[in-house]
Amino acid sequence: MIAKDEAIELLAKHRAGAISVTTMQAAAPWHSAGQTDAFHLEASGCMGSAASLGLGLAIGAPTRKVLVLDGDGSLLMQLGSLVTVAGQAPKNFYHVVFANGLYESSGNQSLPGRGHYDLCALARAAGYTHACRIETPEDLDMELPAILALTGPVFVELVIARDDRPPRWAGVSMASMVTKLKADLQGQTATAR
Repeated sequence: MIAKDEAIELLAKHRAGAISVTTMQAAAPWHSAGQTDAFHLEASGCMGSAASLGLGLAIGAPTRKVLVLDGDGSLLMQLGSLVTVAGQAPKNFYHVVFANGLYESSGNQSLPGRGHYDLCALARAAGYTHACRIETPEDLDMELPAILALTGPVFVELVIARDDRPPRWAGVSMASMVTKLKADLQGQTATAR
């Protein structure tokens, strides 16, 4: 298993300028890792919407990779987003799911059907081009560069250890993040001209 903070550290290490979208309990550690200063949007106020927001960004900014840091509980809230993402087939879309089998944000309640579903199989069946499960930090560090070189949409399930700390929230409004991301993307366009 991978500790959440260790997964965040490795994802930050290999991010390479990708637009990031975080949800629920990935948001605060991503902030703490210094990854929200540019090209970032947080989906904490709308559980289950990280993949949909990431899809819109991937379509709107096709020359930039989009890294969605989702939770298994959040994904299960809007499982149909897998089909929507696959149907649009964004080549720059990387969907990383922190899978611990728990609704961590509300007190670590067990997910419905825990142990009876296979998230990678669901992603493949929906039409993602690649799906893999990673269980150790060493494998994540070693495999992430090759994963981020694949043509999307790509699905990565990270087996994350239970975190019994109280829920952490980044405390940044979505409106302010949208304004900042829009400015980042406009600045990128102006620089490219």
